[in-house]
Amino acid sequence: MSPLFDLAPKRPTTKVIALQVRDHGSASLDQAQLRADQARYQEVTCRSALNPVKGMPFAWTLNPYRGCTHGCHYCYARRYHTQFELGADDEFASVILVKQNFVDVLTRELARPSWQGEYIAVGTATDCYQPIEGHYKLTRGALEALLEHRNPASIVTKGPMIVRDKDLLTRLSAVEGSTVYVSVPCADEAVCEELEPGTASPRQRLRAARELADAGVRVRILMSPIVPGFSSKPALIERTVEACAAHGVRIAGGNVMHLEEGARTHFFAWLEREHPALVQGYRKLYKGKNAPAAYTKEVARVLSDARAKADRKGL
Repeated sequence: MSPLFDLAPKRPTTKVIALQVRDHGSASLDQAQLRADQARYQEVTCRSALNPVKGMPFAWTLNPYRGCTHGCHYCYARRYHTQFELGADDEFASVILVKQNFVDVLTRELARPSWQGEYIAVGTATDCYQPIEGHYKLTRGALEALLEHRNPASIVTKGPMIVRDKDLLTRLSAVEGSTVYVSVPCADEAVCEELEPGTASPRQRLRAARELADAGVRVRILMSPIVPGFSSKPALIERTVEACAAHGVRIAGGNVMHLEEGARTHFFAWLEREHPALVQGYRKLYKGKNAPAAYTKEVARVLSDARAKADRKGL
């Protein structure tokens, strides 16, 4: 269409957004739409959908959104928001970048002769099934593109909305190496509400996992992260394992929380505000980004024992 008649504002690139926020603050994002969840959604254009990564079990990631209204206090992805000059604290859950051209870009990248069909991890820096996905459907579009090329992929989410796409996920499960991981770090409702204030309940997530499994989707539960002093109690770990078993879904594993920069700053500020009695113990436990090896090994042993106990009960 001629520019004379195309009056729609052009969507900025992520780089333009970063510079604007750096110079004028996030309040200057006058194109961001405020929605009923009180988050603002800024549509952006991306040059690439596929992100190369190092030091992970996978080499490529896909993230249609940046920022996440789930607002998990421990989320390592908070540090990625700082790449756009946005705060890793409240702005991580209240200013969401939407890569509006994401599916078109991904479709072109997968069709390149140089692309070798490598394994892709979807939803690593933000939850690809956070509520706004119901409006934009970027994750569904990405799945359709992956299926067209029979490209293996994994998906990690806390969002029960994933059941909407079970038709596509059933087909993706037929591609070797593809798995859906539903994150349920703890089955206790109160713990979930405190640590993951914007997420669906563990009960809803487990039901979603069961529905996917019944549809033929290869689905596993991730009990990650296990948060010291909150979800690390042996009784809670055992209860979570039993809840997964009761829903007939297998556990892929579980890890103790690690605190990257950005996430670390936010988490300690939250602790000081809501649980000041725990701060001193956390400073001893998290002198670096990881808890001591002896501690993580003990938590792993508790998880292993809980899984063995559930097996003996026939759950």
